[in-house]
Formats: sequence, structure tokens, C-alpha cells
Amino acid sequence: MSLQELIADGRPIRVSFEFSPPRTPESEEQLWRAIRRLEPLAPAFVSVTYGAGGSTRERTHATVRRIVHETSLLPAAHLTCVASARAEIDEIAQAYWDAGVRHIVALRGDMPEMGGHYAPHPDGYVSTPQMIEGIRRIGAFEISVSCYPERHPDSPSLGHDLDLLKRKIDAGASRAISQFCFGSDVIARLRDNAAAEGISVPIIPGLMPTTNFKGVLRMASRCGARVPAWLSRLYDGLDEDPESRRIIAAAVMAEQVAELHARGFDQFHFYTLNQSDLTYAACRLLDLQPKERP
Repeated sequence: MSLQELIADGRPIRVSFEFSPPRTPESEEQLWRAIRRLEPLAPAFVSVTYGAGGSTRERTHATVRRIVHETSLLPAAHLTCVASARAEIDEIAQAYWDAGVRHIVALRGDMPEMGGHYAPHPDGYVSTPQMIEGIRRIGAFEISVSCYPERHPDSPSLGHDLDLLKRKIDAGASRAISQFCFGSDVIARLRDNAAAEGISVPIIPGLMPTTNFKGVLRMASRCGARVPAWLSRLYDGLDEDPESRRIIAAAVMAEQVAELHARGFDQFHFYTLNQSDLTYAACRLLDLQPKERP
């Protein structure tokens, strides 16, 4: 699908954005510049991540509360079951509900020591489906979960991933957001395989900007995402050339948005990395027009 065909298609498009809680005053300014620029695009929701083992919990809470009080956006708070007792997770979910947050992104989470083998907290939820059931006892949250087009690193097979996804949906999740993946056919295959297993909720592609290509390689190695040789070749020799990397990253994201739209996807989740330029440009390619901010 060409960009001209993409604009002319006319199908309604929904987008959502992911942000990370800031660690410094400078990164907080960058985050809020990104939020303010993307807010007029009226996303379905914006999610705020948790660090490994809940390491950014207070910053996540503070960012979510500020989004609730200072923007027109609907925030979705990440909540993980790793390294936390059940009572602690329930208390956090209740605090979100009391603050007016009605959407949770429920995840297993990574161990505090990156790369460590997952082990549930002795007093915690054993799995994401169990945590979803607990969260829904606290309030009628909308719940999003993750899915893996190329197999979770801890999973024995793609079939195991699909079984787990079905359990999460059966427990009460209403959408699945994919780990980033650079193969549009691979994402479409996940959607089709999920439908064949009776999973009827939307499978939403997660899109990752590649401007910081070395950072993308590190993230891909941790989450099991494949970085194709053609993509590595595009960035070969550009470590000291940020402007060329930005142009290439824009082309890569534009192509993937067009490919996925041609394969029938009409919802997209952008991992913004707290920057707005590429996400904003991709949304304009999807013919999303900015609205007046209240």
C-alpha cells in the first residue's frame, strides 16, 4: 500500500501511545513535551510503564496522576506481578481506581536482575491471568495484556504463548498489544493464529522507532524480537550520523504502518521512547488530524 493509497483508504484508525516515567528533571521535561505534542491526536489511551521488578513504581504513579489531572488523555497504568505480594498489588490497583484510572496494562514483568529466571513472589500472584482476576475483583478495569509474535524468551513455543494469551483473555483482558516486531507478516500470522484459537479481542501491533538502533538491538536481545539483516544494513556505519538515522527511522516506520494497514490492522500502539517526532509523523500518515486540546 502506497502512502497515497493509505491516505485514500478511509478506514477509521485508532492509536495509543506508551510513555516511560522520567528519571531526572530533564527527562521529565522531554516526556511532557512529547505528551503535549501527541495529545491533540486524541489517542484511545496512553500507557505508562513500570521498570523491572516495579523499580519505577512511584514515578509511574506520579506520571499517571499528572496525566489524569492535567490532560484530556485516558491513562493506562502498567502493573506487574513480579517481586510483589498480592496484597501490595491489590493496594496499588485500588489506589489507581480511587484516582480515577480505569485501565490497567497487566504484565508478568521482568525480574529485578535483568536476565534472571522468573520466579513468582511467595505471597504474590503466580501468573498474569491470576493477577487479572484479582484486579477485576477490585474494580471493573479495562485490561490490556501483551502478546509475542516471535515467542517470549521464557516460552517453549509459540503454541504455549497462544495458550497463555487465551488464559489472559478468559480472565478478563479486552485487548493484546504485541511486542515490537519488524516483520509485518509475522504480526499478521499471530493475529490469524489467535483468531483460529477463538481469541476474538483486538491484536494491536506495537511499533518501535529505530532511531537509536543500538538501543533497539539491546531491547530486541532481551525480549526475543528478531532484527532482520536488511534493517541492520540500513544503519551500518551511521553511529555518528544522527540525522541520517532519523530519516531512515521515519522511512522504516512509514513502511511498516503502510504494510500493517494493508493487512487489515486499524489499531496501532506506538512505543514512543518519550519522543514524539516519529510517532506524530506516523499518525499523520494514517490521516489522523490533530484536534484542539481542551
